[in-house]
Amino acid sequence: MMLWFVFALMTVAAIFAVLWPLGRAGRPPSEGSEAAVYKDQLGEIDRDVASGLVGSSEAEAARVEISRRLLAARDSQDGPPVVSSTALRRSAAILALVGLPIVAAAIYLPLGSPRLGDFPLAQRARAPDAAQPFENMVAQVEAHLEKNPTDGRGWNVLAPVLARLGRFEEAARAYRNSITYNGDSSERRSDLGEALAAAAGGVVTAEAKAEFERAVALNADEVKASYFLGLAAEQDGRGSEAASIWRAMLAKAPPDAPWRPLVQAALARVGGAPAPSPGAPALSNEAMAAAKEMNETDRGEMIRGMVERLATRLKQNGDDVEGWLRLVRAYMVMGDRDKARGALGDARQAVANDAERLRKLNEGLKDLGLDG
Repeated sequence: MMLWFVFALMTVAAIFAVLWPLGRAGRPPSEGSEAAVYKDQLGEIDRDVASGLVGSSEAEAARVEISRRLLAARDSQDGPPVVSSTALRRSAAILALVGLPIVAAAIYLPLGSPRLGDFPLAQRARAPDAAQPFENMVAQVEAHLEKNPTDGRGWNVLAPVLARLGRFEEAARAYRNSITYNGDSSERRSDLGEALAAAAGGVVTAEAKAEFERAVALNADEVKASYFLGLAAEQDGRGSEAASIWRAMLAKAPPDAPWRPLVQAALARVGGAPAPSPGAPALSNEAMAAAKEMNETDRGEMIRGMVERLATRLKQNGDDVEGWLRLVRAYMVMGDRDKARGALGDARQAVANDAERLRKLNEGLKDLGLDG
């Protein structure tokens, strides 16, 4: 009520500020001031005639001139200028007095909320803060889950938000509930393990490791779980095991995998040699089959780089029988049987002193059908 009273006073003050200058009537001119002068002059002429100062003819001429001026002065004072100005002011005042409230009401009623109750101060303190959207969402979802604790979708939404806010213990609880009400999956197990590790300050605890192992059991290609298992091995002082895990991840990763730089950095940290890029040194049967489906230009560009890196490596380490077989297979895919035979000769020369490797090489060559 007090607020409405203040608004009413402000409205009255605004209207008064408009009406005050309009309500002041213009000062009327001195009525008959000029005509009175001319009348006095006529009186003076009569007195001059009576005293003999002015002759009759001169007095009559003066009376005619003064009378003409007197009539002209009266004509200029006649008419409605003052009346019209006063009427205009009154019309503007009435319009301001009546029109302003009507226009204000016409705008406010469809757009405002006149029946909206007061907003208590305690609730204003809890008003949403645009700078804290996640906290607001968490509060809403948590309030919902208090009433509906079996809502798996709600736990699935809440868990990653809690983790992003750094509330890792609560995030771990939310992930557990998500698993309970949504079902088990490698992704949820990995997320749970990550939350547990984050809650421990980045240490992969036994509890977190168990979750990562469950995730890998559900999906051997689960990237997050594999990375953290390697991290657990590194933290336990088993650098070679960590390197082996991360190297295997890189070997299977696509070239544009977003997590590749992270794993490469981890592998370098434990002193492990980085795994070869996909499709570079390892000429797999799948890569060869893919090359057959390409046009000549694309196939040549792909295989040329692979072959060059593989041939360079075999010159440094000629004991790799599988590598020689893949190099020969690559030359055959390229349609260059002469280079394939040349690589075959180099391979036999490289493993000539190792009977077992030579035997494996010859068996592989039979499968290729190059020679006996």
